[in-house]
Amino acid sequence: MDKNNFKDMWVYVEHDGKNVHPVALELCCEVRKLCDKSGDRLVAVVAGQLPQTEIEKLEACGVDGLILVSGTGYERYNTEAYTNLFTVLCKKYKPSAVFVGGTTNGRDFAPRFAARLETGCTSDATELIFNEETRDIEFVEPAAGGKIMAVITIPVLRPQVGTIRPGTFKYIPTGKKAEVQVIREEISFDPAQIRSRLLGFAADAFDPELDIAGSDTIVCVGNGLKEESSLAKYRELAALLGGKLACTRPIVDRELLPYKLQVGQSGVMIKPKLYIGFGISGAVNHVTGVDAEKFIAVNKDPDAPIFNYCDYGIVGDMDEVCDAMIAALKNK
Repeated sequence: MDKNNFKDMWVYVEHDGKNVHPVALELCCEVRKLCDKSGDRLVAVVAGQLPQTEIEKLEACGVDGLILVSGTGYERYNTEAYTNLFTVLCKKYKPSAVFVGGTTNGRDFAPRFAARLETGCTSDATELIFNEETRDIEFVEPAAGGKIMAVITIPVLRPQVGTIRPGTFKYIPTGKKAEVQVIREEISFDPAQIRSRLLGFAADAFDPELDIAGSDTIVCVGNGLKEESSLAKYRELAALLGGKLACTRPIVDRELLPYKLQVGQSGVMIKPKLYIGFGISGAVNHVTGVDAEKFIAVNKDPDAPIFNYCDYGIVGDMDEVCDAMIAALKNK
């Protein structure tokens, strides 16, 4: 396989027919940086109907082109139609790389079309690097239970396919290009070949307290939490700071808080202005999920790895420190 025959980097645009999923916008902004280094064009791929206002959001991310696909089979997400779509498109246009949001749907079809193209598919990278010497993308992600950061490449095969979790990168639009090429494709998939069918749909009840991704302040508790009754004080501290309570995976495993509040590579990626972590060891899988303007860590172990990542570290009993913070805020 001659890698020189493959060019341009694609981003799959997941949407619900009304709004683009945030991860698609985040990926467009990040892949724009890769394309600026590689000389490739950034192309957003949209299947099905999408309002012009949402198309304009994609253009504002600096895309060089859009592939707008119409046809049967895209009324709702299904594995067969989307796998076929990207298999057909990649064989026709030969992109160098395809990036897919690591949502439930993205994780489902990305490895399937990659397998059909006989190429590799990585997942959950926290950093993307373009190697100018090899012209490969280096996918950097935690490995070995978060003990190391692995660099994964697809050095021989093309396209390079990767799924990236929502919230991994920042949505910072660079502005619309002077010229944006629009390619319209009609690729239909026989609905009779879709093996799943919709029996019904009920939207999840929205609880704002469980929506931590957009919060400016996060108070996060880790496995150092002694008992469930102590959670009340951390909720109070979060409320006093105008933020929300979150946790690490061990707290979810102990069934003290729900999964939607889990921060980290296997949970929610967050970008708060202020993050305060209580009783958290500092595993790579957790800290790579936190991109905070101000990172404060509280742990009674002075050698805890989390002190290698924080802006301010407090060595002490987490409950006592929390009580002191609450008292100080109330007195103020």
